[in-house]
Amino acid sequence: MAKVHITNVVVLDNPSSCFNPFQFELTFVYLEELKEGLEWKLIYVGSAESEYYEQVDTTYVGRIPEGRHIFVLQTEPPDVTKIPEPNAVVVTIVLLTCSYRCQEFMRVAYFVNNDYADPEMRENRPSKLMFDKLVRNILATKPRVTHFKINWPSRIT
Repeated sequence: MAKVHITNVVVLDNPSSCFNPFQFELTFVYLEELKEGLEWKLIYVGSAESEYYEQVDTTYVGRIPEGRHIFVLQTEPPDVTKIPEPNAVVVTIVLLTCSYRCQEFMRVAYFVNNDYADPEMRENRPSKLMFDKLVRNILATKPRVTHFKINWPSRIT
């Protein structure tokens, strides 16, 4: 049985500039205190054709007592210089994962739409990509949540 339950994820500052940090408010319940903390990863898929363009930001949360907790996970935005231009103005994916002792037990996937804020620029794409005019819109109402069974430790004594 899982020892940590993520009960809510709220995408903050959405939509926003593609240069703004990602922000997620996470609510979770520790059913019991664990010896080690959790590892949260935000994975931005820069191209569906290759994992090479994935950008990963990792945050560690130390030991937390039993009970309900809320915190805001903030990560750097993707480095736009590492995104192939044909993949910059498209729908992509951002994954939020949580692991305990290098075992992923939860994943939340969101579609992300990157497009120009200006309707005229959406209709008539500029010949040169203008990252400063792009808006990132995480489709927060339709996450895909996956849970994985892991080997949780016995109760701490």
